[in-house]
Amino acid sequence: MIRTIILALACVSQLSIAADQLDPENPSDALTINRKIQCSLVDGEAVTWYWFGNAYSRRMGERDKVLFKVEGMNTRACSTVDHPERGKGYKLVSREILLYKDPKTGEVLSSWENPWTGETVEVLHVANDPVNFQAHEMGRDGNPAGFRGTIANDHWWMTSTVPLFYPNPLAGEFQPEIGGTYHATEMFNFFGNKDSLLDPELNTAPAKVGWVRMSDWLPWMKMGGREGVIYMHTAGHKLDSWDELSDTMKEQIRQHYPEYTSPPPLDDQRRNVTSWSYFRDVREGKVTAPKRQ
Repeated sequence: MIRTIILALACVSQLSIAADQLDPENPSDALTINRKIQCSLVDGEAVTWYWFGNAYSRRMGERDKVLFKVEGMNTRACSTVDHPERGKGYKLVSREILLYKDPKTGEVLSSWENPWTGETVEVLHVANDPVNFQAHEMGRDGNPAGFRGTIANDHWWMTSTVPLFYPNPLAGEFQPEIGGTYHATEMFNFFGNKDSLLDPELNTAPAKVGWVRMSDWLPWMKMGGREGVIYMHTAGHKLDSWDELSDTMKEQIRQHYPEYTSPPPLDDQRRNVTSWSYFRDVREGKVTAPKRQ
């Protein structure tokens, strides 16, 4: 009898623990889980992501080359929002940097000698401000929010592939007829500890990320329509604080991007910036890119 009581109490205890966890099958909980991965459940609390890796070339008949080391950061915050049709949700505001570095020395580049053209060109590092989005209990497709990952044993993981194919901000109005459409693919792998993810008492979930990007040549490389692509392979994680960024990144921010010590304001209504629209704005004199010696 005592053994039966003990087993019964253990079962009740396990059910209680499970009931206290967020449920990935519940749209409201799924939205909370996704927000915990992306940022924080506390409105306005800043979260910083950091990643690093290499950028490679790929051309027909050539061995792939390591073109650059790359190092990136994104500082972000979320706020609670409500939509009349899509329900409760959150808005994420962020800005991000990607630095191109010498593959041998790790020095942040100011110029680069193109190995195919022989021309020395000025390097334009990525400084996208802002990069914002919203998520709600109901998706744009009319389906309820869900956790599109896998939870097994003590861990969770999630894979996301984002094909990009849209009008190129640097090309003309006849892209459907003669080409020039922007074409790229971004691939993400997120993973972390299950208990942290499902614990409703924790405002953010520690997470690691793998990021791969494949795209046309960067415009500042001046490849002049030559065949081939550039791809980046990186890994990183959500930091406990902005101060955990590398010394290189913190020094670059101090010198050239002082606003990147914090996210944009929560009510930011600006249009999103991409690396290509940033290049266009620099060339047209709408923004000024940092000058490095």
